[in-house]
Amino acid sequence: MSGSRGNSREKTCCCGSCCTLLISLGLAVLIYWAIFQPHQIRATVEYAELSNLAVSNASSPVAVTYHVAVNLSLYNPSKRVNIYYDAIDAELLFRGAVLSAAAAAAASPAEFYQRRKTAETVRLEFDGKGVAVPEGVSAELESEVKAAASLGLELSVRVRVRYVFASIKIRQKPKVWCAVSIPVPRAPGGLGVLGSGDRCWVKY
Repeated sequence: MSGSRGNSREKTCCCGSCCTLLISLGLAVLIYWAIFQPHQIRATVEYAELSNLAVSNASSPVAVTYHVAVNLSLYNPSKRVNIYYDAIDAELLFRGAVLSAAAAAAASPAEFYQRRKTAETVRLEFDGKGVAVPEGVSAELESEVKAAASLGLELSVRVRVRYVFASIKIRQKPKVWCAVSIPVPRAPGGLGVLGSGDRCWVKY
């Protein structure tokens, strides 16, 4: 009986010590995090171009062919925290309908290391060939293209990052959303260019 009681006390003490250690480590990380204050990244569309645009309504649903390239500026406003960008996945949408899935988009660079208070430009490229457009938005797409004014697109970017201060690394998965309105090329095979600077919405 006395032996079993002793074992129970040892297990209780061990569990209590582990819990205390974990809580202490957690508090230390939180305090350190509060001191260094890693801020959310800021995203801006610096430049965008639209080319090879063609809309076909010969069949149902309507199909669109295009090439879109976007220069996205990512700024790290933190004074003491550096960032590792491990992955960047981007989707191109029109009125919420996906025109190019993340797997079809190319990001350059795809991963990089960003020091504090610096900006890095990532080029995102989307190639669509005969992409089916849902019926709910196909009429709007045709209308904007025929008007030859500008094509309102949405850019949805998912990023995997690691905030780094000293030996501590904390992982985050921010989402970036940008509204991009690119002039429609005046002639077939032409190029529509947007020099923007519009801020994007970032959510953690």
